[in-house]
Amino acid sequence: MRKRLTVAALSALAVLATTGIAPATAAGPTSGAAGHAAERGEQADDIKVVAHRGASGYRPEHTLAAYELAARMGADYIEPDLVTTKDGVLVARHEPEIGGTTDVAEHPEFADRKTTKQVDGKPMTGWFAEDFTLAELKTLRAVERIPETRPHNTIYDGRFEIATFQEIIDLSERLSRELGRDVGVYPELKHPTYFQQQDRALEPLLVDALNRNGLNKSKSNVYVQSFEVSNLKELSKQVRVPLVQLVDASGAPYDFVESGDPRTYDDLVTPEGLKEIASYASAVGPEKSRIIPTDDEGNLTEPTTLVDDAHDEGLIVHPWTFRAENEFLPTDLQSSDDPADYGDIFAEYEAFLATGIDGVFADHSDIAAEAIRTFENK
Repeated sequence: MRKRLTVAALSALAVLATTGIAPATAAGPTSGAAGHAAERGEQADDIKVVAHRGASGYRPEHTLAAYELAARMGADYIEPDLVTTKDGVLVARHEPEIGGTTDVAEHPEFADRKTTKQVDGKPMTGWFAEDFTLAELKTLRAVERIPETRPHNTIYDGRFEIATFQEIIDLSERLSRELGRDVGVYPELKHPTYFQQQDRALEPLLVDALNRNGLNKSKSNVYVQSFEVSNLKELSKQVRVPLVQLVDASGAPYDFVESGDPRTYDDLVTPEGLKEIASYASAVGPEKSRIIPTDDEGNLTEPTTLVDDAHDEGLIVHPWTFRAENEFLPTDLQSSDDPADYGDIFAEYEAFLATGIDGVFADHSDIAAEAIRTFENK
């Protein structure tokens, strides 16, 4: 197993990342995709850190700055949520609605584009990426999505552009060279049915990007994820990279809702559901409470059988999302009444790593890497 960077080294890298200067040494070389996609059923040889929207605990999410910092902190993968522009370019935003993550509201030239749309059957009001060309989006700047919880991130408001998927791929390749280890990409296709209903399907754009960059092969350091099922099944016929079935804490895949399929996410994590997932995907990405639930007071309880059940079907397990702030931690691991204070995130990691998970989606890549290093060295 590879050795992770120490906390001191990670802190130094965080400082260096703000300057854009690569450190002289970093984590040692890895084996690329570690065989994730080549054969379903082959488990990871070490535990992966997936930088959830980049180092979003330290920089506004889905920016090149956030992705770069995460990689320099030890992340194995940088994770963009993908939506499309009016002219068919994949860009990284948390939602198609961009009012909460950019300064678009401060641009009077775009005031008339504010509208209300139905996103997965629910009304959403704001500005939508698909109503802007890439050139127009590039005039906007990113802002912190949850400033009340992450006020320190707001000092970076207005500094970073919206990143294209191609720019993220280029960044991962540059960082892999500089750091001497593979930095993979782990894109999520956001609201696929919503975009399909607008004749702006994301899947062909993704396949084209993988093909153009020579990444549509089993050894590529790429995962592709979705909360829906039918698009992953179709992609399984078109791509050779591993696919990840995301599973929310409740509700149902929206393509199931649209088609009248009565199944829910609960059905997907039964042994029968996991067997079906294994027929088209290599991994499952469950909301973390499906692995260790909390009780009525919000305290951690005992693990479910999900990790073992998924492994029995040859599926890799990457739960989401681990965050250091009290707001996102179990009640018994919170440090104070301030939702922005850090709680005992290391105790949460220890509990989840003990279940046998193969990786984590994390907002703070340095903390995740340190928790995994400690766990692997026990």
